[in-house]
Amino acid sequence: MSVAANTIPLLSRVVGYSVAIANNAGRIIRDIMKKGELGIVEKESAQDLQTEADRAAQRSIITSLQKCFPKSTIIGEEGEDEVNDLSGQVFDPSSDSSSSSSISSINCPPQLTTVAEEELVIWVDPLDGTAEYTQAHECRISGHLGVCKTLGLSCESLLDHVTVLIGIASGGKAVGGVIHQPYYNYQNPGAELGRTIWGIVGGSVGGMPIVAPPEGKVIVTTTRSHSSSTVNDAVAAVSPTEVLRVGGAGHKVMLLLEGKAHVYVFASPGCKKWDTCAPQAILEAAGGVLTDIKGNPIPYHATVAHRNSTGVLASAMGQDHQAFLAKIPLHVKDNLKA
Repeated sequence: MSVAANTIPLLSRVVGYSVAIANNAGRIIRDIMKKGELGIVEKESAQDLQTEADRAAQRSIITSLQKCFPKSTIIGEEGEDEVNDLSGQVFDPSSDSSSSSSISSINCPPQLTTVAEEELVIWVDPLDGTAEYTQAHECRISGHLGVCKTLGLSCESLLDHVTVLIGIASGGKAVGGVIHQPYYNYQNPGAELGRTIWGIVGGSVGGMPIVAPPEGKVIVTTTRSHSSSTVNDAVAAVSPTEVLRVGGAGHKVMLLLEGKAHVYVFASPGCKKWDTCAPQAILEAAGGVLTDIKGNPIPYHATVAHRNSTGVLASAMGQDHQAFLAKIPLHVKDNLKA
């Protein structure tokens, strides 16, 4: 490591290296889709799937992060076996010229410049939106074109839901994050695929322009595969003018950052810390807010329960988060127990 690198705050380096590592994971995900052997297995249910892309991407992310930051705690979605398996491709993020040149531009606020490596907890979701990834693959091999009759939407548009998430926490709080979209630009044949967004709370956001959602509307984004009466009651309570039912927590927060939605409502215990840590950090760096459905902060300590048992409520830049919270019915909040 150069002398100049030593003058850059640790958190800026972790985020910068995570950008390069996430980009590489995106290449792994695309390569496995191209080869067509997804190696799908069920985890907790038929709706909770894991593919070889999940496993290979996580092995690469974990192995690469551990090599760079061995004193940090790293927690991956795909379980301890995959975390402990260091046979994955080790990617050297310092070899990525775009990463190395951008680290110095990643602004870290004064209160986070002294964070030590052993204080960091890194939450990794190697492929958020696995259901959509597998459905897009099935549509491809079935020769579907245009709008899929089974899904009622464009088969290719499912690729928008797929993200790679690397969230960084310190003191139990989300402080930095990276969201990589492996298939960004898929609509433009021949264009380079992929886009990576990063942020540090109280610092800077990069990778895309942040757009405020339109005035005079309340566009809600929520789950497309885990609906329930509690979820639907919470969505209805905020009086939406439009509801976007999509996959992946990363994708839902991206809709807030792109100005395509005002609020993300998920009154269910369905998502985990690795789903929300990176999106929360980037959203809050951009001026938005993410809490549980009761308005409480989501903790990210190394020993915390992985499930977000009291749901998620996130609002875009410029929105009144407290006003949305006040509209969530008491019975919805009471149905979600910590």
